[in-house]
Amino acid sequence: MTATVRLLVGGPTTSWPDKLAQLPGPWVGADRGALRLVKLGIQPAIAVGDFDSIDATELQTVKQALTGTVVVKPDQDQTDTQLAVKTIFQRLAPDELCIYGATGGRLDHLLANLWLVLDPQFRPWAPQIKLIDRQNSVRFFLPGEYQIQKEADKRYLAFVPLMPTHLTLYDAKYQLHDAVNDYPISWASNEFVGETSHFSFDQGVVAVIQSRDEK
Repeated sequence: MTATVRLLVGGPTTSWPDKLAQLPGPWVGADRGALRLVKLGIQPAIAVGDFDSIDATELQTVKQALTGTVVVKPDQDQTDTQLAVKTIFQRLAPDELCIYGATGGRLDHLLANLWLVLDPQFRPWAPQIKLIDRQNSVRFFLPGEYQIQKEADKRYLAFVPLMPTHLTLYDAKYQLHDAVNDYPISWASNEFVGETSHFSFDQGVVAVIQSRDEK
């Protein structure tokens, strides 16, 4: 069991949080993310993908820097990110998986990464997955009642039911009481009152986003 594993996927570097290279590993790279880790001076524990976004010389550079193994995607039925997430939980069994480079750039990639936890094979790992970029952090929750902590550099709070559910926000700035959500919706631009916030819901998956405006 590993406490925290970090995964870098192929989104634009402009969306990376500050000081990404200083974050402790182990790190895993998906496709071009593996090459970018090596260029940052980070040795990936695992590299995953079909590596169609890097050339043979770059792939050899990745292999020489690896501390672990290369996992080659066998087909196009799953994305590089999906294969990386599956590999990480099967091989490293982390308490938490932080994913970077998953939210900027192409919208189809963003939606694939956001909806990954809806797939039944990934849904049990949803509470352990976190998407992080320069302005946002996204956590996923399964049905229950929760208390979350405010991140010091974030102002805004959003609750995003990804499936039909009944959502209650107890003590955020804008509250909800058993709100019925039959389709995905973003209850956006909410805020903490104090340092914690409580919410509950009865079915499906809810994404909780803490965010800030760009500086």
